[in-house]
Amino acid sequence: MSHLWGRPSAEPGDGWAVIDLETSGFHPGTARAISLAVLALDEDGRIEQSVVSLLNPGVDPGPTHVHGLTSEMLEDQPTFDEIAPDLLALLKGRTLVAHNVGFDYSFLAAEAELAGVELPVDNVMCTVELSRRLELGLDNLRLETLARHWGVDQARPHDAFDDALVLSRVLLPTLQRAAVHDIWLPVRPVTRRRWPNGRVTHDELRPLKMLASRMPCPYQNPGRYVRGRPLVQGMRVALSAECRRTHEELVERILHAGLAYCDTVDPETSLVICNEAAPEQGKGYLARELGVPVVPDTEFMDNVHGVVGGTGIEQFTDATVDGDQFALF
Repeated sequence: MSHLWGRPSAEPGDGWAVIDLETSGFHPGTARAISLAVLALDEDGRIEQSVVSLLNPGVDPGPTHVHGLTSEMLEDQPTFDEIAPDLLALLKGRTLVAHNVGFDYSFLAAEAELAGVELPVDNVMCTVELSRRLELGLDNLRLETLARHWGVDQARPHDAFDDALVLSRVLLPTLQRAAVHDIWLPVRPVTRRRWPNGRVTHDELRPLKMLASRMPCPYQNPGRYVRGRPLVQGMRVALSAECRRTHEELVERILHAGLAYCDTVDPETSLVICNEAAPEQGKGYLARELGVPVVPDTEFMDNVHGVVGGTGIEQFTDATVDGDQFALF
Protein backbone atom coordinates (compact mmCIF):
# COMPACT_ATOMS: atom_id res chain seq x y z
CA MET A 1 0.00 0.00 0.00
CA SER A 2 1.51 3.33 -1.04
CA HIS A 3 1.81 5.90 1.73
CA LEU A 4 0.43 9.40 1.42
CA TRP A 5 2.46 10.84 4.27
CA GLY A 6 5.93 10.03 5.50
CA ARG A 7 8.80 8.23 3.83
CA PRO A 8 11.20 5.61 5.18
CA SER A 9 14.61 7.22 5.49
CA ALA A 10 16.19 4.38 3.50
CA GLU A 11 13.83 4.92 0.56
CA PRO A 12 15.47 6.91 -2.27
CA GLY A 13 14.01 10.21 -3.39
CA ASP A 14 14.56 12.69 -6.21
CA GLY A 15 16.47 15.32 -4.30
CA TRP A 16 15.65 18.30 -2.12
CA ALA A 17 14.99 22.02 -2.61
CA VAL A 18 15.91 23.87 0.60
CA ILE A 19 14.15 27.21 0.81
CA ASP A 20 14.15 30.27 3.02
CA LEU A 21 12.07 33.40 2.53
CA GLU A 22 12.14 36.80 4.15
CA THR A 23 8.75 38.48 4.10
CA SER A 24 7.12 41.82 4.82
CA GLY A 25 4.78 40.22 7.37
CA PHE A 26 3.45 36.95 8.71
CA HIS A 27 0.39 36.29 6.54
CA PRO A 28 0.62 35.65 2.79
CA GLY A 29 -2.77 37.23 2.23
CA THR A 30 -1.51 40.62 3.38
CA ALA A 31 2.31 40.38 3.12
CA ARG A 32 4.80 39.65 0.35
CA ALA A 33 8.10 37.83 -0.10
CA ILE A 34 11.02 40.26 -0.20
CA SER A 35 13.97 37.86 -0.35
CA LEU A 36 14.26 34.27 -1.50
CA ALA A 37 16.93 31.58 -1.53
CA VAL A 38 16.40 28.06 -2.87
CA LEU A 39 19.20 25.52 -2.95
CA ALA A 40 18.77 22.35 -5.00
CA LEU A 41 20.41 19.40 -3.28
CA ASP A 42 20.90 15.83 -4.40
CA GLU A 43 19.48 13.06 -2.23
CA ASP A 44 22.66 13.04 -0.13
CA GLY A 45 22.44 16.75 0.63
CA ARG A 46 25.04 18.15 -1.79
CA ILE A 47 24.22 21.49 -3.47
CA GLU A 48 23.69 21.20 -7.23
CA GLN A 49 22.24 24.61 -8.16
CA SER A 50 20.55 27.63 -6.60
CA VAL A 51 18.24 30.59 -7.08
CA VAL A 52 18.96 33.52 -4.75
CA SER A 53 17.46 36.98 -5.08
CA LEU A 54 16.11 40.02 -3.33
CA LEU A 55 12.59 40.78 -4.54
CA ASN A 56 10.70 43.97 -5.24
CA PRO A 57 7.36 43.32 -3.54
CA GLY A 58 5.72 46.60 -4.55
CA VAL A 59 4.78 47.19 -0.91
CA ASP A 60 6.48 48.37 2.27
CA PRO A 61 9.12 45.76 3.27
CA GLY A 62 7.86 45.60 6.84
CA PRO A 63 10.13 44.98 9.86
CA THR A 64 13.47 46.26 8.58
CA HIS A 65 14.96 45.79 12.06
CA VAL A 66 14.50 42.02 11.61
CA HIS A 67 15.57 41.35 8.01
CA GLY A 68 17.61 44.50 7.34
CA LEU A 69 15.95 45.21 3.96
CA THR A 70 14.68 48.70 3.07
CA SER A 71 12.46 49.99 0.25
CA GLU A 72 15.51 51.62 -1.33
CA MET A 73 17.37 48.29 -1.38
CA LEU A 74 14.46 46.51 -3.05
CA GLU A 75 13.15 49.05 -5.56
CA ASP A 76 15.51 47.96 -8.39
CA GLN A 77 15.31 44.24 -7.63
CA PRO A 78 13.36 41.76 -9.81
CA THR A 79 9.78 40.85 -9.06
CA PHE A 80 8.77 37.28 -8.27
CA ASP A 81 7.36 36.66 -11.74
CA GLU A 82 10.70 37.69 -13.27
CA ILE A 83 12.64 34.99 -11.39
CA ALA A 84 9.82 32.42 -11.63
CA PRO A 85 11.13 30.53 -14.70
CA ASP A 86 14.48 29.74 -13.05
CA LEU A 87 12.79 28.96 -9.75
CA LEU A 88 10.23 26.57 -11.25
CA ALA A 89 12.95 24.72 -13.17
CA LEU A 90 14.91 24.24 -9.95
CA LEU A 91 11.89 23.05 -7.94
CA LYS A 92 10.61 20.53 -10.47
CA GLY A 93 10.68 16.97 -9.15
CA ARG A 94 12.21 17.87 -5.79
CA THR A 95 10.83 17.79 -2.27
CA LEU A 96 10.61 21.31 -0.84
CA VAL A 97 12.37 21.57 2.54
CA ALA A 98 12.13 24.40 5.06
CA HIS A 99 12.40 25.03 8.77
CA ASN A 100 8.66 25.44 9.45
CA VAL A 101 7.73 24.55 5.90
CA GLY A 102 4.09 25.62 6.28
CA PHE A 103 5.21 29.26 6.47
CA ASP A 104 7.57 29.22 3.50
CA TYR A 105 5.31 27.08 1.33
CA SER A 106 2.26 29.29 1.93
CA PHE A 107 4.17 32.40 0.86
CA LEU A 108 5.71 30.64 -2.13
CA ALA A 109 2.31 29.39 -3.27
CA ALA A 110 0.77 32.87 -2.79
CA GLU A 111 3.53 34.50 -4.85
CA ALA A 112 3.12 31.87 -7.59
CA GLU A 113 -0.61 32.50 -7.71
CA LEU A 114 -0.10 36.26 -8.01
CA ALA A 115 2.40 35.63 -10.82
CA GLY A 116 -0.03 33.29 -12.59
CA VAL A 117 2.30 30.28 -12.50
CA GLU A 118 1.91 26.76 -11.13
CA LEU A 119 4.42 25.49 -8.58
CA PRO A 120 5.85 22.11 -9.64
CA VAL A 121 5.89 21.06 -5.98
CA ASP A 122 4.26 17.77 -5.03
CA ASN A 123 5.86 17.16 -1.63
CA VAL A 124 7.30 19.17 1.25
CA MET A 125 9.27 18.30 4.39
CA CYS A 126 9.60 20.27 7.63
CA THR A 127 12.98 20.07 9.37
CA VAL A 128 11.43 21.16 12.67
CA GLU A 129 9.31 18.00 12.71
CA LEU A 130 12.19 15.84 11.47
CA SER A 131 14.52 17.18 14.19
CA ARG A 132 11.82 16.59 16.81
CA ARG A 133 11.77 12.90 15.86
CA LEU A 134 15.52 12.52 16.33
CA GLU A 135 15.38 13.15 20.09
CA LEU A 136 18.44 15.39 20.13
CA GLY A 137 17.93 16.51 23.73
CA LEU A 138 17.97 20.22 22.87
CA ASP A 139 16.14 23.00 24.71
CA ASN A 140 14.48 24.11 21.46
CA LEU A 141 14.56 23.36 17.74
CA ARG A 142 15.28 26.83 16.38
CA LEU A 143 17.61 26.88 13.39
CA GLU A 144 20.40 28.58 15.34
CA THR A 145 20.17 25.90 18.05
CA LEU A 146 20.39 23.09 15.50
CA ALA A 147 23.28 24.86 13.78
CA ARG A 148 25.24 24.92 17.04
CA HIS A 149 24.37 21.29 17.71
CA TRP A 150 25.67 20.12 14.33
CA GLY A 151 28.67 22.48 14.30
CA VAL A 152 27.39 24.64 11.44
CA ASP A 153 28.43 28.31 11.33
CA GLN A 154 25.59 30.83 11.05
CA ALA A 155 26.85 34.20 9.86
CA ARG A 156 23.72 36.25 9.16
CA PRO A 157 20.46 35.11 10.80
CA HIS A 158 17.33 36.26 8.93
CA ASP A 159 19.29 36.50 5.69
CA ALA A 160 17.53 34.19 3.22
CA PHE A 161 20.69 32.86 1.57
CA ASP A 162 22.58 32.30 4.83
CA ASP A 163 19.59 30.63 6.49
CA ALA A 164 19.04 28.35 3.48
CA LEU A 165 22.75 27.49 3.41
CA VAL A 166 22.76 26.73 7.14
CA LEU A 167 19.68 24.56 6.77
CA SER A 168 21.22 22.65 3.88
CA ARG A 169 24.26 21.89 6.07
CA VAL A 170 22.05 20.90 9.00
CA LEU A 171 19.99 18.65 6.74
CA LEU A 172 22.85 16.30 5.85
CA PRO A 173 23.68 15.02 9.38
CA THR A 174 19.97 15.07 10.18
CA LEU A 175 19.24 12.70 7.29
CA GLN A 176 22.17 10.52 8.29
CA ARG A 177 20.91 10.20 11.87
CA ALA A 178 17.41 9.42 10.62
CA ALA A 179 18.79 6.62 8.45
CA VAL A 180 20.83 5.13 11.31
CA HIS A 181 17.81 5.07 13.63
CA ASP A 182 15.24 4.11 10.96
CA ILE A 183 13.29 7.34 11.49
CA TRP A 184 10.71 8.11 8.83
CA LEU A 185 11.05 11.45 7.06
CA PRO A 186 7.99 13.73 7.47
CA VAL A 187 7.40 14.16 3.75
CA ARG A 188 3.94 15.62 3.03
CA PRO A 189 1.93 15.88 -0.19
CA VAL A 190 0.65 19.32 -1.09
CA THR A 191 -2.91 20.04 -2.16
CA ARG A 192 -3.86 21.55 -5.49
CA ARG A 193 -7.16 22.89 -6.77
CA ARG A 194 -8.16 23.54 -10.35
CA TRP A 195 -10.57 26.41 -10.90
CA PRO A 196 -13.24 26.28 -13.65
CA ASN A 197 -11.02 28.40 -15.89
CA GLY A 198 -8.32 25.73 -15.69
CA ARG A 199 -5.99 27.73 -13.46
CA VAL A 200 -4.22 25.68 -10.82
CA THR A 201 -3.57 26.98 -7.33
CA HIS A 202 -2.39 25.42 -4.06
CA ASP A 203 -4.11 25.16 -0.72
CA GLU A 204 -2.11 25.85 2.42
CA LEU A 205 -0.82 22.78 4.20
CA ARG A 206 -3.34 21.39 6.66
CA PRO A 207 -2.46 19.66 9.95
CA LEU A 208 -1.96 15.97 9.32
CA LYS A 209 -4.16 14.83 12.21
CA MET A 210 -7.07 16.93 11.01
CA LEU A 211 -6.84 15.46 7.52
CA ALA A 212 -6.32 11.93 8.77
CA SER A 213 -9.35 12.01 11.05
CA ARG A 214 -11.56 12.79 8.05
CA MET A 215 -10.12 10.13 5.76
CA PRO A 216 -12.33 7.08 5.23
CA CYS A 217 -10.55 3.80 5.84
CA PRO A 218 -11.01 1.28 3.00
CA TYR A 219 -11.06 -1.63 5.45
CA GLN A 220 -13.74 -2.92 7.80
CA ASN A 221 -12.98 -2.43 11.49
CA PRO A 222 -12.05 -5.93 12.74
CA GLY A 223 -12.54 -5.04 16.40
CA ARG A 224 -10.18 -4.53 19.28
CA TYR A 225 -6.51 -5.28 19.31
CA VAL A 226 -5.48 -8.39 21.25
CA ARG A 227 -1.95 -8.56 22.61
CA GLY A 228 0.01 -11.39 21.07
CA ARG A 229 -1.87 -11.10 17.78
CA PRO A 230 -0.99 -8.90 14.82
CA LEU A 231 -2.59 -5.58 14.09
CA VAL A 232 -5.20 -5.84 11.34
CA GLN A 233 -5.92 -3.33 8.62
CA GLY A 234 -9.03 -1.36 9.47
CA MET A 235 -8.36 -1.19 13.21
CA ARG A 236 -9.20 2.21 14.67
CA VAL A 237 -6.26 3.78 16.52
CA ALA A 238 -6.35 6.86 18.77
CA LEU A 239 -3.43 8.75 20.28
CA SER A 240 -3.15 10.04 23.82
CA ALA A 241 -1.03 12.99 24.87
CA GLU A 242 1.29 10.62 26.73
CA CYS A 243 3.44 9.48 23.80
CA ARG A 244 7.20 9.74 23.37
CA ARG A 245 7.08 9.82 19.57
CA THR A 246 5.43 12.72 17.80
CA HIS A 247 1.78 12.34 16.85
CA GLU A 248 2.64 13.14 13.23
CA GLU A 249 5.05 10.22 13.03
CA LEU A 250 2.52 7.85 14.57
CA VAL A 251 -0.27 9.03 12.26
CA GLU A 252 1.99 8.45 9.25
CA ARG A 253 2.52 4.86 10.28
CA ILE A 254 -1.17 4.34 11.08
CA LEU A 255 -2.24 5.47 7.61
CA HIS A 256 0.56 3.70 5.76
CA ALA A 257 -0.35 0.39 7.41
CA GLY A 258 -4.02 0.64 6.41
CA LEU A 259 -5.20 1.37 9.94
CA ALA A 260 -7.73 4.12 10.67
CA TYR A 261 -6.75 7.16 12.74
CA CYS A 262 -9.50 8.47 15.01
CA ASP A 263 -9.34 11.55 17.22
CA THR A 264 -11.92 10.30 19.73
CA VAL A 265 -12.18 7.19 21.89
CA ASP A 266 -15.40 5.17 21.91
CA PRO A 267 -16.41 1.50 22.19
CA GLU A 268 -15.48 0.99 18.50
CA THR A 269 -11.86 2.07 19.04
CA SER A 270 -9.42 -0.82 18.55
CA LEU A 271 -6.56 0.56 20.64
CA VAL A 272 -5.15 3.74 22.12
CA ILE A 273 -1.43 4.51 22.01
CA CYS A 274 -0.43 5.76 25.45
CA ASN A 275 2.89 5.53 27.30
CA GLU A 276 1.34 6.03 30.73
CA ALA A 277 0.66 2.76 32.55
CA ALA A 278 -2.24 4.16 34.59
CA PRO A 279 -3.43 7.37 32.92
CA GLU A 280 -5.63 9.56 35.08
CA GLN A 281 -7.07 11.73 32.33
CA GLY A 282 -7.43 12.11 28.58
CA LYS A 283 -7.78 9.42 25.94
CA GLY A 284 -5.71 6.88 27.87
CA TYR A 285 -8.00 7.17 30.89
CA LEU A 286 -11.13 6.94 28.73
CA ALA A 287 -9.76 3.85 27.00
CA ARG A 288 -9.26 2.14 30.37
CA GLU A 289 -12.81 3.02 31.36
CA LEU A 290 -14.20 1.53 28.14
CA GLY A 291 -11.97 -1.53 28.16
CA VAL A 292 -10.11 -0.45 25.02
CA PRO A 293 -6.53 -1.81 24.90
CA VAL A 294 -3.81 0.71 25.71
CA VAL A 295 -0.29 0.13 24.33
CA PRO A 296 2.89 2.23 24.47
CA ASP A 297 4.22 3.68 21.24
CA THR A 298 7.20 1.32 21.33
CA GLU A 299 4.88 -1.70 21.17
CA PHE A 300 2.84 -0.14 18.40
CA MET A 301 5.95 0.64 16.33
CA ASP A 302 7.21 -2.91 16.78
CA ASN A 303 3.89 -4.34 15.60
CA VAL A 304 3.05 -1.91 12.79
CA HIS A 305 5.64 -3.60 10.58
CA GLY A 306 3.59 -6.80 10.65
CA VAL A 307 0.03 -5.58 10.03
CA VAL A 308 -2.06 -8.26 8.32
CA GLY A 309 -4.52 -7.64 5.53
CA GLY A 310 -8.03 -6.60 6.43
CA THR A 311 -11.35 -6.98 4.66
CA GLY A 312 -12.28 -4.25 2.22
CA ILE A 313 -15.54 -2.49 3.01
CA GLU A 314 -16.91 -3.25 -0.43
CA GLN A 315 -16.18 -6.97 0.11
CA PHE A 316 -17.55 -7.18 3.64
CA THR A 317 -20.66 -9.26 4.25
CA ASP A 318 -20.21 -11.09 7.56
CA ALA A 319 -17.48 -12.45 9.81
CA THR A 320 -17.09 -14.85 12.68
CA VAL A 321 -16.20 -13.16 15.90
CA ASP A 322 -13.66 -14.66 18.24
CA GLY A 323 -14.10 -12.80 21.55
CA ASP A 324 -13.68 -9.09 20.83
CA GLN A 325 -11.82 -9.56 17.55
CA PHE A 326 -12.73 -11.11 14.23
CA ALA A 327 -11.06 -14.47 13.75
CA LEU A 328 -8.83 -13.72 10.78
CA PHE A 329 -5.95 -15.99 11.74
